[in-house]
Amino acid sequence: MELHVTIDWCEKNYSASLATEGLGAVITTAKTETDVIKKFQETFDFHIEGMKEDGDAIPDYIIKGDYKFVYERTMSATLRNLQQYTTLSAISRVTGIKHAQLSHYANGTSRPRAEQKNRILQGLHTIGQECLSAQ
Repeated sequence: MELHVTIDWCEKNYSASLATEGLGAVITTAKTETDVIKKFQETFDFHIEGMKEDGDAIPDYIIKGDYKFVYERTMSATLRNLQQYTTLSAISRVTGIKHAQLSHYANGTSRPRAEQKNRILQGLHTIGQECLSAQ
């Protein structure tokens, strides 16, 4: 069973959240994406222990350990994470999307429509390909 965990950017931290029927909601934050993923696993385990102590029904796939987390970044988390490798200005140049708009996406104050998201991802792929071709 795949459990889809959303990685997002929230002002000054990354957040990881999961809400699913039978388990409730699990949310955590951390300064880096790596830390939020690690912390999410710990928070999830703590949540399940709490459910056991409270006598809550726990889905069999959880008890059997027959699940894996699938982490899905929002565009704000993606842009924030990639700022260690590139700049919003570079992404703006390659995509034609204004820097100010990309900043709104990176800050989470605005969410890109599907077409804009695709342009950003294509631009990131172009930057990556150029990096790979450097000699």
